[in-house]
Amino acid sequence: MGLKATYDKQGYVIIPGLIQPEEWDRLESACQRVIVRTRDGFWPHRRTLGSQFPPYDSKHPDSWGVQHLMHPDLQEASFVEWYTSPVLLEAVKELLGCEEGDLQMELLNLLINPISHDFALRWHRDDIPEDASMEDEQIGLSNWRYGVQWNTALYTDSCLFVVPGSHKIPRTELQRELSSGQIPESPLEMPESICLVLKPGESVFYNSNILHCAVYNSKEQRATLHGCIGDIRGGFSRARNILQHGLSWMKGPAFAQTLPEGPARMMLKNLIVMYDSTPPETLSKYSLKN
Repeated sequence: MGLKATYDKQGYVIIPGLIQPEEWDRLESACQRVIVRTRDGFWPHRRTLGSQFPPYDSKHPDSWGVQHLMHPDLQEASFVEWYTSPVLLEAVKELLGCEEGDLQMELLNLLINPISHDFALRWHRDDIPEDASMEDEQIGLSNWRYGVQWNTALYTDSCLFVVPGSHKIPRTELQRELSSGQIPESPLEMPESICLVLKPGESVFYNSNILHCAVYNSKEQRATLHGCIGDIRGGFSRARNILQHGLSWMKGPAFAQTLPEGPARMMLKNLIVMYDSTPPETLSKYSLKN
């Protein structure tokens, strides 16, 4: 079974080798620098303990993620170069079944281990609320095919749990109960759930409306690149989910000047088109500040 067929059936697929050997040291060094800056309080764009989704509690001292790796203020060019690299974009195009001109720049963040205590994310779908009716859930699942999300692990990563195939069908009553607000004591209590263990250099691409959760071990080093790319054929269908993270800085000239030659500038243009064409009532629901 090919990559796209596996992805479409399971809701995820694991692909090795998307970090080229000549990129590895640069990316690992860049990750370590931004982790230090974040933990030392010099980088404010972070995912904090106690907050599962945006907006994050800026007052909490511990972090489980670093936001906006491509931000020009970080001055880490290796992140932009990798996010727009041919080998990564080829994988994205295959999974989305689209052409290069359809690609839309979105998010690149870093998932890290907290240091004060363990942390977990509840079972959820990224763009469908937990209290959605079965009918609304089915509509949301049917419409969520114009983008792909992925985790690329620099170190062994056993944090992500998914229910294979759940990107296509509404939750059962038990699944609905187990994904209604509470943090899982054991993710494997969710029927048919599995842990997606990544070896260093492996990437898991997944439909972000698959039923999933995550467990963060404060004792295990984690540096996992967490990105997504959209497909402009979806119009502004991804705006609600993407723009809540605050991407106004991507519209400025400082960011455009950091982009390499090739598809990167076109991908940014496509994002800005979505941003500017999104109805004001959608934009007003979220903080779009840097």
